[in-house]
Amino acid sequence: MTTTVPGGTLTPAEGLTISRMGYGAMQLAGPGVFGPPKDRDEALAVLREAVALGVTHIDTGDFYGPTVVNELIKEALHPYPADLRIVTKVGGRRSADGGWFSSLDPADLRVQVQENLLHLGLDTLDVVNLRMDTEGASDDSVAEQFGALAELREQGLIRHLGLSGVSDAQLTEARSIAPVVTVQNLYNLANRADDALVDRCAAENIAFAAFFPLGGFSPLQSGTLTSVAARLGASPQQVALAWLLQRSPTTVLIPGTSSVGHLRENIAAAELRLPADAVAELDAIGRR
Repeated sequence: MTTTVPGGTLTPAEGLTISRMGYGAMQLAGPGVFGPPKDRDEALAVLREAVALGVTHIDTGDFYGPTVVNELIKEALHPYPADLRIVTKVGGRRSADGGWFSSLDPADLRVQVQENLLHLGLDTLDVVNLRMDTEGASDDSVAEQFGALAELREQGLIRHLGLSGVSDAQLTEARSIAPVVTVQNLYNLANRADDALVDRCAAENIAFAAFFPLGGFSPLQSGTLTSVAARLGASPQQVALAWLLQRSPTTVLIPGTSSVGHLRENIAAAELRLPADAVAELDAIGRR
């Protein structure tokens, strides 16, 4: 097992230290993040290899599968290493045909927390993100939903709270209710709408978890990115991840994969240092 932590560590709250290069477990489920994995042994191997490579930050959700991914995490890693932090989320459910829908009623949020506890084999969840909107943040109030999670935090079922798919105004409202340790929003080289929020999170020592760091279902395509990668002897994906790590001191990454080889390539991006001229070229991608 490695003694190094990929990307270094971030401590957004007392008792919460995570590797900046994390692992997003979503892709361990079947096609469309639904049903069992194509290769169960490989899925378990990916989780164990992530921990062996020094990752102490795994992102998940009980609606991945649903339940499949959390059960894989439990099978592969329980009893969990003392330094491993599992970040999960609530606010969504799946239909029988694999569709996604929001489920933000406070009563159901409490049930979702209990389901995460059960399927991960935990008495307390390290971090729970309230998932509001992955299609585009709004300024709708989060008080009722976040307040329900804050109550569970007071009861000891959750240690720390975060937000996913939210706006600056929603972060401000949530912070008036309880501490926020992480914001998880869509952000990458080509999707820079949250530039100001990234900077705010850095100023307030909030982890900004950039989901779909490689573009997600529409992978990043850029001649500039390809050119910079070739010059540096790295893959375009590694350069895109390295750019995010250098973008802000509180940016954390949760790239997902169901392949051990691909996992190793992603983790290696944490060692890639981008020179200033490369950063300037890459910055221009998001301004086009």
